[in-house]
Amino acid sequence: MTIVIIAAAFIIVFVYFYRTANANNTPSDSVVSQHYMEVLENHVKYYQQLNPDKKNLFAKKVQVFLERVNIEGVGTEIEELDRILVASSAIIPIFGFGDWKYNNLTNVVLYPDTFNDEFQFEGGDRNVLGMVGTGYMNGQMILSKSALREGFSNAQGKSNTAIHEFVHLLDKSDGSTDGIPENLMEYSYTIPWLKMIHQEIHKIEKGTSDINPYAITNDAEFFAVVSEYFFKQPDLLESKHPEIYVVLSKIFQQDLTKEHP
Repeated sequence: MTIVIIAAAFIIVFVYFYRTANANNTPSDSVVSQHYMEVLENHVKYYQQLNPDKKNLFAKKVQVFLERVNIEGVGTEIEELDRILVASSAIIPIFGFGDWKYNNLTNVVLYPDTFNDEFQFEGGDRNVLGMVGTGYMNGQMILSKSALREGFSNAQGKSNTAIHEFVHLLDKSDGSTDGIPENLMEYSYTIPWLKMIHQEIHKIEKGTSDINPYAITNDAEFFAVVSEYFFKQPDLLESKHPEIYVVLSKIFQQDLTKEHP
């Protein structure tokens, strides 16, 4: 097991420095792969609901993301579907931002399933589905491959682990992962947003909210959890939590119930 952990760590660190050295390479301007568009049409509900022009733009952003960010498997093989689902998870939250790029990400590592805080994916005491790296792991993201696929195959659910982790990256882009993406929201919304978070956390604690209880962990996790809900079930979120829906639509610059009829 020790050898597996060392090998995994070596791969992550090696790819990190390789990608950092090549981070300024200009993405190709090639025509969007028809294969990408077919996979998106078959597996990504968000993409299915876009108009033709936006579908082409989304697929192009997926392609550019995959040219900039390396996706590796540790203990599992990576298929083209996995790469496209990771890229889709990245593009969905930023699709309203124009030419936004994840400058704080160079590499995504997929593990077969759950893992622990020491990056072990075998044995007991494993309950982590996704993680954004810090310290020497800065610029890395680790995801459970099974959770990645589940997030897109369960169309009726409110959860998507990969989107959750990419929202953490957006939150972190202002220098602090605190549930308040200061470079994405107007200052005037900050205090009302914090008040909204704490009011809803209180309801979750009382068992009177349908939001995933993991949201009570802290403000950052609340933001990531409700963002999953926003992108997976926007109509339901708007119906049950209209104020939260309005704030998220402003943060992400996407009004999904109107844009995705």
